[in-house]
Amino acid sequence: MYFTDRGIEELASRRGEDEVSLAWVADQLQAFVDVHPEFEVAVDRLATWLARLDDDE
Repeated sequence: MYFTDRGIEELASRRGEDEVSLAWVADQLQAFVDVHPEFEVAVDRLATWLARLDDDE
């Protein structure tokens, strides 16, 4: 188990039944980067990866 798995598991257990829009998720990612600018690259990579999931490689 990676260290980050704990956060992912907490997210799933606390918010697993929630329905949110991708716009809401994007807003939360932007708010997170505003507070923690040192994670800007990682958040940008995650957002780009999620945005391109359906693209043919």
